[in-house]
Amino acid sequence: MKILIIEDEKPAARLLKRRVEKLGYQIHEMLHSVEESVAWLKTNPNPDLIFLDIQLSDGLSFEIFNQVNVSSAIIFTTAYDEYVLKAFKLNSVDYLLKPVDEEELKFAIEKFEKQFQQASSSFNLNELKNLFSNNQTEKFKERFSIKIGTSIKIIETENIECFFSENKATYIHTKENRNYLVDFSLDKVEEQIDPKKFFRINRSQIIQIDSIKEITMYSNSRLKIILNTYNEQDMIVSREKVADFKNWLD
Repeated sequence: MKILIIEDEKPAARLLKRRVEKLGYQIHEMLHSVEESVAWLKTNPNPDLIFLDIQLSDGLSFEIFNQVNVSSAIIFTTAYDEYVLKAFKLNSVDYLLKPVDEEELKFAIEKFEKQFQQASSSFNLNELKNLFSNNQTEKFKERFSIKIGTSIKIIETENIECFFSENKATYIHTKENRNYLVDFSLDKVEEQIDPKKFFRINRSQIIQIDSIKEITMYSNSRLKIILNTYNEQDMIVSREKVADFKNWLD
């Protein structure tokens, strides 16, 4: 049986690998991002089973299935609340709540062997994705507190044109054409902001939909974004994100 782990937290991935192998199964591969997973799945046969984290370093794991057809059975590994987890159950998808419990892991694999080994998984991906998004609506940040010397400045998210990383630091660029250093990584920022309003176009930039001034074609099937005031770096939608970006615009 070929098993794949997709988990951005490498210590958690290694722990899960050890526990699966302790039960007598072999992990074929461990992947850590949407981009890496899409590339692997496009060039390898589908595994029998995937242990899948929901929130990866470069986006929701659901984005993988927008770019590649996957017939594997899925067991979610997640830290999210029981409301979402019950939905996974209703869609015949098992889950493991972090930190992974060995008995629950054993039960989940045994369930897979009984129910999924002879057929591909058949869960409603869009329903799960929408449910996950709806369940997170109250958790999106509405403002950021910025330290400026001995003072603190409050910046409302609606006044943010984009977030960007530079020299291992993360910055906010406001509609007033000002930059402010924030105490979060870009990955952490992405987790806290509304995905309907903000989109991560590449590894180092997140843009706000109302701040887009112009979109033009760029080399290698990419897109170039021009915002209203930000002009410090080119804003290029990476090729693997172009399809999701177009869907986001709609």
